[in-house]
This record gives sequence, C-alpha cells and structure tokens, in this order.
Amino acid sequence: QQVDYRLIGSALARVRWELDINPRWKRDPNFYVAQTLTPVAEALTVPGPYDAARSREILTRIGNIPSILQQGVVNLDKPPAPFATVAIQALENMRPRLRQMATGLLKSTTLKEQELNSVIDRAADALDLFREKLREMLPSLPNETALGSDAYVFFLKNVALIPYSPEELLAMGKQEWNRAVAFEAFEKNRNKNVPPLKIADNVDDWIKDAATKELQIRRFLEESGILTVPNWVGHYTFRPMPEYLSALQGFGETDDFTSQSRLSENCIRYVTKPSGKLGYFWQATAEDPRPITVHEGIPGHYFQLCLSWKHDDPIRRHYYDSGANEGIGFYAEEMMLRAGLFDDSPQTREIICNFMRLRALRVEVDVKLALGEFTLDQAAKYLQEKVPMDEQTARQEAIAFATGPGQAITYQIGKLQIIKFLADERMQQGEKFNLRSFHDFLWKNGNVPIALQEWELLGDASSLPK
Repeated sequence: QQVDYRLIGSALARVRWELDINPRWKRDPNFYVAQTLTPVAEALTVPGPYDAARSREILTRIGNIPSILQQGVVNLDKPPAPFATVAIQALENMRPRLRQMATGLLKSTTLKEQELNSVIDRAADALDLFREKLREMLPSLPNETALGSDAYVFFLKNVALIPYSPEELLAMGKQEWNRAVAFEAFEKNRNKNVPPLKIADNVDDWIKDAATKELQIRRFLEESGILTVPNWVGHYTFRPMPEYLSALQGFGETDDFTSQSRLSENCIRYVTKPSGKLGYFWQATAEDPRPITVHEGIPGHYFQLCLSWKHDDPIRRHYYDSGANEGIGFYAEEMMLRAGLFDDSPQTREIICNFMRLRALRVEVDVKLALGEFTLDQAAKYLQEKVPMDEQTARQEAIAFATGPGQAITYQIGKLQIIKFLADERMQQGEKFNLRSFHDFLWKNGNVPIALQEWELLGDASSLPK
C-alpha cells in the first residue's frame, strides 16, 4: 500500500510538472505536432484493413487537427526559438505527405474518397497555417531552452523518484561511458579478423530471420533460467510498412505494442526495404534483429508491457514510468549479452557495446540540456561525433531530449538502479537467490520506479529520494 501511495504521489507530481514547471503546452510548438499527427500515426500502427468503426476513428483523429492547432496558437507564449524552428522543419511538405497517406488509406478503410480528401485538405491547411504562424513569431522568440536546475531536480525527486543529483547523474554517465568504450575496444580487438555483418537482402528474408530469432530468444530465456515467458504472451514480429504509415514516419513509433485490450495479438514492428542508407538503429536491426528484439520486444518493452497490463493491481497496470520501462529495456541488452545469447555473432556484441555508448552519452546530454550547458545543436553534434551515429538520428535524439527533460537519463540510470537492486537482493538472499524469480518480480512490476520495487521486495527505502 505504501508503494501504491507513492505511485499516486508521483502521478500527481507529474501533473504539476506538465502543467506548471515544464508546460510544453505553452512553451513548445512540437507539443501540438505530437497532439495532432502522432495520434493519427498511432492509429495506423494497428494492422489494417480497417473496419467501419476503426476507419471512422482514423477520420476523427485527422479531423481534430485544425481545432487543436487553433488552440495551440492561443496557448503558446514566447516558446524558445529552437523549439519553434524544429516544429517548422517537421511540418515542411505536410500536404503531399497527408495525400500519400490518404491514397494508401482508401485501399484499407471503408472511407469514401471525397470525404477523406476533404478532411485531409482541412488538416493540411491547418498545419500550413500553424507553420506560418511560427515563422512569423520566430524573430521575436527567446533562444534559451533550458528549464534550469530547480525544475530538473523537482522532476528527479518527485516525478521519477530518482535519488541522485544532476552532478551525480553526470558522474554515473561518465563512468558508464568509459566502461562502454573500453568494452567495445575489447570486442573490436577480439573481432578484428571477423568479417562485418551483412544486412538483410530483402524485407521477406528480414521478416523470416526476425521471427526465427525471436523464437530462439524465448527458448533461451526459459532454458537458461533467466526469465519466465508465459505461453499467452504474443510474438514480436516484423511486417512491411504500409504506404499510409510510411507517409507519417517521424511522427510516432513504427511499432504496434498492442494494448491492455489486445493481449491476444502479436506485436508488430514495421520495416522498410533494407539498404546501406539506413539510420543508426535500423542499420543495426538489418544486420541482426536480435538487439532491437531484446530491447523493444522479448524480453523488452512489449513483453514487460504485456505482464504489467495483466497486473492484478490497477494502479500498477496504469501508472507509467519511463525510468523503469527504459531501464529494463536497456538492462535486458547487457543481460542477454552476459548470458551468452550473442556468443555466435561477434559483430552483434559490438552493436550491443555501441548501444551502451549511446545510452551513457544520453545522460550527459539530458542533464546539460536541462541545465543550459548544451544548446540543441551542440547536443546533436556531440551525439553524432561521439557515439558515432548518423546526423538525422542524432538530431532527432537531441530534439526529443531538449523538449522532454529527464527522459534520456532513464535508460542508463534505470539500468544502474536495476543492477544495484539485483546486487542488494543477491546479498540479502545469499545462496537462496534465484535469478529467474528476481527477474519475474522486476518485469511484472516494470511500470513501477526501481527504488519503489526495491523498497517492496527488500524492505529497504534508502534508495528513495530524501
């Protein structure tokens, strides 16, 4: 009961954070991009064809765009110029993209062409007008994006329930960066005569390879005594990206994680034709689908969400904490590396180590953006050069972290909290310690901040913020 009480307190603190301390509805035009185009993209990740009810839902979401943007113009109060610039760039050429989406939807919905095109045109007009309003505002907007130390500390202590100061976070991130670079160097030296991985030849082969390896991962988890994988949990699958969803790439995730009411369905990750011009994560996935499957699918986000959606405690079913979710996803990567899943593929081990570099750097980028020690452009360049990664992915990362302080730390800091939790449980239990049982508890409660999980399982509240 005390844990649930703290969860409610965290949820209430998040309301204050979003309304008063980091009011993106007043200071970030990208908030309105996310409130308009992202719901449409999310609706389109559910696999088609769409019946009359779902077709009407899609049409309604498109139809809501003008009124939301009108309210956005009223609400915005001197948003930072870098945020406005990002929104202006994101909304470039939206009319042809929406028309491409409409062309694809006509083949997969019950919607009539005239009705759909009429709603599409009104949405495109509204998006163009919103973009033009931002362009008019731009010369008079401030350049400062940072919320400052007090706001950031409020988020850490009251929303995320993280017991560390910004300075401690930076030190933790730096130590993990050094570790990741060193471990990657070990792997590269070990694998210097190993030929590079080849990307998938085509989408069909990619989908089949991903399905085969997803089954191998499930068996590996069970046979190695790492984590219980119930038979009722669906599969993490790849599917060709439909034209209507492709038109909205960049405005939402291209995964359908299902939902609490769709637990009997498989998770879908939509993929495009593999090539040598893929971005950072897509390139790694085309070389070997296992790293992304481990993080996003089994035993990562999809699997954890399925377990949490069946939790018998309604508060824990619905509470959301990125720190626990992303901490588990990142922890799962190295967990599977150490357990031996990637022993057959030296180059895949290098991918995992490079992912570790990125997550460690995200801590520094998040903290310094929030404290005003990095500009958005500086953060993007820093990621591009030090991970290294492609320019587009680096910029997308920097934008997300600048507009949503506290999110980028969740991967690395959440993972470190889990490692501490495991170590404390191992020492308390001694020879009675059971890794599978520990992981089953962690994953079932994967929506709950790690400090609260540790309090519940070990009776130790010392990891909670003071």
